[in-house]
Amino acid sequence: MYDLTVELCTGSGKCLYEQIYEYIRQEIREGKLRPGERLPSTRSLAEYLQVSRSTASLAYDQLLSEGYIASRPYRGYYVCRMEGLYRLDTPKARAAGTAQPVEEKVSYSVDFSPTATDMSRFPFSVWRKINKNVLSESGGSLFAQGDVQGEYSLRETIGRYLHSSRGVNCNPQQIIVGAGNDYLLLLLEKILGRHVRIAMENPTYKRAYQIFASFGYEITTVDMDESGMTVSGLRQSNATAVYVMPSHQYPTGVLMPIGRRLELLKWANEEPGRYLIEDDYDSEFRYRGKPIPSLQASDTRGRVIYMGTFSKSIAPAIRVSYMVLPQELLERYRQQCFFYSATVSRIDQKILEEFIGQGYFERYLNKMRKYYREKHDLLLEGLTDFGADFRVTGENAGLHLLLTGRRGQTEPELISTARALGVRVYGLSDSLVGKAGGQPGRTVLLGYGGLEPQEIKNGLALLRQAWL
Repeated sequence: MYDLTVELCTGSGKCLYEQIYEYIRQEIREGKLRPGERLPSTRSLAEYLQVSRSTASLAYDQLLSEGYIASRPYRGYYVCRMEGLYRLDTPKARAAGTAQPVEEKVSYSVDFSPTATDMSRFPFSVWRKINKNVLSESGGSLFAQGDVQGEYSLRETIGRYLHSSRGVNCNPQQIIVGAGNDYLLLLLEKILGRHVRIAMENPTYKRAYQIFASFGYEITTVDMDESGMTVSGLRQSNATAVYVMPSHQYPTGVLMPIGRRLELLKWANEEPGRYLIEDDYDSEFRYRGKPIPSLQASDTRGRVIYMGTFSKSIAPAIRVSYMVLPQELLERYRQQCFFYSATVSRIDQKILEEFIGQGYFERYLNKMRKYYREKHDLLLEGLTDFGADFRVTGENAGLHLLLTGRRGQTEPELISTARALGVRVYGLSDSLVGKAGGQPGRTVLLGYGGLEPQEIKNGLALLRQAWL
């Protein structure tokens, strides 16, 4: 229940109770007051609006008679459900002679989202147990102000995990914990400064592109080949920083080989002030070949800014990411950003620390790798009969793969024909910056992380009808 902020006008020619009645009615019709929501009592409403109680009662009586609200004995007034309520156009829309635009809603039976994850096997009981233990054992200490970089013990735990799993070389002092990569990129802008020319792969992770653009950074895109960002294109860009995803490029799925990584490091070492921003967002899920250590693991001169997240490996709602700064930038961070408070609750940090430190994270990861591998293999097996019409790429890691049409089908055609049968697929062009060489796109992304095996089978059956 909330107070109702009604702007009453004594000179409007309408009685005060009418103004209150019309305001509440409009709030209900527009869905701002929801069905079942409790309204203030007539006494509290009258006191809040500085009117007589009889005025508030008259307004409620009118709403009761028209069926907008209901009175429950000894409990108060509640908003009624308005099934199929017809909403009139606003006066402005009527005056202009135009109808309000209605967003088309499509119901999908299968959604091949490349960003979805499977939470059905998450150990909720373990998480609840750790949560309970953390709250009972902390004695209230976790409710005090914490370290701006994140809890030291969590940063130690993250550092050990990164070294064992990704070969990252760092100490806890170099690690900054933040609520998602968006926040860490905002922090990075304060560290690098405003006058940065940044190079990005094309196609790329569009959200990072938009964030960099909001900084006013001069952004240049560099084309890719089968090994990732081309160094020749990078040299022509005159960039001072590079944003790359070498372990699993989004959205193409390209795995950057060690030779190309060393070329990037060589470029960064050629002039002072050059940095590589390595986004290692889902390196945990790899299905073929041996894992290649992070780009940061090969960096001996402090040129790589390493970023990662637990959103893919644990849960999107965890919202815990981390950034490893080179020593030179760490000093700059301490001088310029020491006053930014940590954006992750100390309680959540402690729960995550215990989840990792007690071995639950490793066991959960191993289980999910196996389960995602089963989905991955099921999807690839089901795409066998698509081979004559489509080329499959990006299937070695991550939670999605790419299909490129061989018969000249354009990306919009593939998406629309799939949508007609209730299947949602995603176009590669959504991740492109600028024009794709003037040629219509022919590639779509199929994600399988959030789908059950039967949903994958049903989706493939519908795509056969749509595309083959």
